[in-house]
Amino acid sequence: MGHPGKVRRHKMGIRMPAKRTTVRDLRRHNRSLLLSKLYFDGPLSRHELSGLTGLSAATVSNVTAELGEERLITEAGLVESDGGRPRVLLRVDPAYGHVAGVDIGETGVKVELFDLAMNRLATVEHPLASPRPDAAAAVTQVASGLREVITESGIDEATVLGVGVGVPGTVEQGSVKQGTVEQGEAVRVHAPTIGWKEVPLTDLLRAEGVGLPLFVDNGAKTQGQGEMWFGAGRGARHAVIVLIGSGVGAAVVTDGTTYRGSTSSAGEWGHTTIVYGGQECRCGSRGCLESYVGAEGVLARYRKARGGKANQDEDEQTQFAALLESAGKVKAAAKVLEETAGYLGAGIGNLINLFNPERIVLGGWAGLALGEEYLPEIRRVAGEHALAHVFDQTEIELGQLGPDAVAIGAATLPVAALLDQGADPRTAGSKRGTAA
Repeated sequence: MGHPGKVRRHKMGIRMPAKRTTVRDLRRHNRSLLLSKLYFDGPLSRHELSGLTGLSAATVSNVTAELGEERLITEAGLVESDGGRPRVLLRVDPAYGHVAGVDIGETGVKVELFDLAMNRLATVEHPLASPRPDAAAAVTQVASGLREVITESGIDEATVLGVGVGVPGTVEQGSVKQGTVEQGEAVRVHAPTIGWKEVPLTDLLRAEGVGLPLFVDNGAKTQGQGEMWFGAGRGARHAVIVLIGSGVGAAVVTDGTTYRGSTSSAGEWGHTTIVYGGQECRCGSRGCLESYVGAEGVLARYRKARGGKANQDEDEQTQFAALLESAGKVKAAAKVLEETAGYLGAGIGNLINLFNPERIVLGGWAGLALGEEYLPEIRRVAGEHALAHVFDQTEIELGQLGPDAVAIGAATLPVAALLDQGADPRTAGSKRGTAA
């Protein structure tokens, strides 16, 4: 160990001061470590916590006493010990507070309310009039939905730790390159496929009267966190969670952490090229995977094959369900869906070759609907396009959280801030994710 004040040399040759670990840092680390262990693996005894975390019995006793006084954790019964007194089990208190999750999709807005154990207490869903929704209209629906779920559940708004929001497109925040966002910073959303350019989302929500702490992220990434915490990704350290709805995205998880890239736009799998010079994508490019496997692109290909026009009286999900139902009766429907499964399988093969994941999880409302019928074919084609020895070590599964995955994942954003800080994000000044 060098002297605390000694500088260290950065890999690029830039001299940077060595970071000093303070007592405050250590205390936060210990609180975060114990709180996270109890949240994901509890209930646990103090003895078990010490063994699992490597912290001393005295440290565990002191920190859990603090967390208990703050009502973040509570007792959860007793367990017999070897020859001694029964040990008290501890867990995170589900009644400590509430979190809300919002899914701003291309076809509607969903708002859900949960307790701290992620038990759903209320949900509302509002359709949007256009697949290119006006940002102000979407924000109005979010604010209305939040008021509705709080009223429906009968809770006090003061118990809500925060609101997570999943959005289509890239989320930009002031300090994204450093990976931190100060409380109160504006968050802007870039979603060119739906016509959003530098939409000041948090400012618009504040103007609509939403005063709760806000945590904003790309919807594919919130779905990814939800599936990793509670769904088909649980237990994997390296995974790709795919979202297929009207559009297409992915969350790439490496060693348990979501990969974001230099400006947080990593995961735009839908805008990788699957056909050189292929059909035009709504992003303005050609041959993007999204234009072949996203619901909007699939339906457009089906209409072209039949020489028909879009049914303005039916929403996209209804039309997609009808297409799947027609596959056994209409040759054009069967052909389009088989081709879609092929394009999707090839795209997944690319993911396997690029990221070498343990697991790929197929989610999103259109992805789940397609996967229920065509998962064997998707796996087969993925195997044809991936390196054989890598493919053999990769599981391809359907998501387990259903069409609520984006909202559930969004609701985990304030929970993640709580666990990261080891304290209430309303008072700790969160620097995780995109808090505003």
